[in-house]
Parts: sequence; structure tokens; C-alpha cells
Amino acid sequence: MRADRLVAALLLMQARGRVTAAELAERLEVSVATARRDLEALSAAGIPVYPQPGRGGGWSLLGGARTDLTGLTAHEAQALFLLAGPSAPDAPELRSALRKLLRALPQTFRDEAEAAAGAVVVDPARWGEPDKERPELVRVLQRATVRRRRVRLVYEGRRDRERTERLVDPWGLVDKDDIWYLLAGTERGQRTFRVDRIAAAEVTEEEFERPAGFELSRAWAGVVEEMERRRSTVSATVLIPARLLPILRDHFGRHCESLGEAADGRVRARVAAPMALTIAEQLAGWGARVEVEEPDEVRAELARIGAELVERYGK
Repeated sequence: MRADRLVAALLLMQARGRVTAAELAERLEVSVATARRDLEALSAAGIPVYPQPGRGGGWSLLGGARTDLTGLTAHEAQALFLLAGPSAPDAPELRSALRKLLRALPQTFRDEAEAAAGAVVVDPARWGEPDKERPELVRVLQRATVRRRRVRLVYEGRRDRERTERLVDPWGLVDKDDIWYLLAGTERGQRTFRVDRIAAAEVTEEEFERPAGFELSRAWAGVVEEMERRRSTVSATVLIPARLLPILRDHFGRHCESLGEAADGRVRARVAAPMALTIAEQLAGWGARVEVEEPDEVRAELARIGAELVERYGK
């Protein structure tokens, strides 16, 4: 059962006093059966939600019971506003939600929470680039993820550019280094799709349920681990001056490991990439400042690149 749906049902009853399963279903865009199960789940959880049968009946909170947000600690409130605040200027719904949350906080928390909301500005555009906006396709997929609706994708392959149609369950979206990814369930299990390769997306009325125990952060960590493993299938041992080690780490990221100091004072390091050619291309610009001890295929690629440069520019 979706926690956000249950909270929405509870807040709707607070606002209206009484609500029918059909009204709740229409408001939350779910089936009447799903809305009824949500209401029964609230009652089973100990919240004083009771049905009143007959004409003019429905579900209501006994005695006008209400929920509030005073369970938040000062640090939790600050953390929430620090995280949400930078996105608020571009999201009217988020600005509205933060204003409501601010009013619901105890007075002693409000000043610091309000200060936290304006303490950070995130500017994702690089110098000289125009302002970046979230792609509309991301918004479409976000809505489908929240509403639990299956999506029919037209997806373009990375190598052959061939387009295929897929019916997927959108489980979550991830923004990594300004590239959006969709984690989704398919008939073959969990798959990851780059949003910029989705040529079209049609949200259907078919509902789906996330797998029990699914956590987007944990699932994405698994994707990252697998991708990084593929990105480091070939490794090379190199010798460089110690002062250049930070630059080498900047080039290779997590795929650069220091192995300690060599006898001549240089630093021995291990770097990795998907192919020997990739390593050689990264190291070629270092000239004689880097020495590749092994493997032979990386040394051969460097020799080939050097020969090409001599042939082109050595005359």
C-alpha cells in the first residue's frame, strides 16, 4: 500500500470531514477497490477512521481527529528544507508544500527552517550554457511512477539505433551527472533506460505494484556497481611523479588506485577502463611523464598512437 496515498486520504478526510470510496478513488486516480483497501488499511493501523453506511454515508475521522507534523525534530526540519529549498523556485507545487509545512511546524523551528530553505542555490548550467530545464519527458515519467501506471516506450538502441517498443512498470527515476535514467520492471525483470534514448512514452491506464521491499536508492546502487565493473574490465600499472597523482585520479575517478611509492621516488598506480585503447588514449597526452609497466596491450596502443602522431606531425 502506498504511504503517500494513505496520507493523501487522511488529509482529504480532514479537509472534507467525510469522504466516500468513489470520491477518494476519483481524487487519487485509483480504482474504487483500491481506495476502499486504503481506507481499511488506515483503520487497521489504528487511525480512528470509520465507515458510515447508508444514504449520505462514507468514511470519516472519529471525533474530528487530526494529524500534524509536530513529530519533526529541529534537525529533521532543517534537513528537509535544505534539500527541498533549492528546487522550490522552479516548482510551484513544491513552494506551496513548503509554505504549508512551514505553517505546520512549531514556532521555535520556523525561523531556522525558513533560513535553511534559502541557504542553498543549485545552478546546474555550466558557465556559458543556457539555463537548464527538466525535460518534459521526465515529468511524464515521474507522474506515471507516482500514479503507478504502466508506460509504453519507444526506445532507441545504443549501438544500432534500432527502435523497439517496450511496456514497462516505471519504478523510479535517477538524475546522475545531468543524465536521467528510468529504472523499470519488464517481462525480463529490472531494466535501466536512458531517458534521452526514449523516443516516445505513452502512459497507459494499466496499474502496477512495485515489488515488495523495492528501494530505489538500493536498486540504483546495484546498477552503479555493475556499470562501474564493466567500465574497469582492463587495468594497467603505471609509474608517475607523485605530484601528478591527483591529476591522474581526476582523469580516472574511482578507477585509479595508488599502490605506493616506487624505488625511484615515483608513485605506482593502477588505472582501469573498459578497453586497453581507452587507457592509452587517456595517458597519451602525458608523454614521457607516465610509464606503463603492464599490460603489453596498453603499451602497444600507446606505441601505435605515438607512431600515428609522428607520421602526421614529425615531418
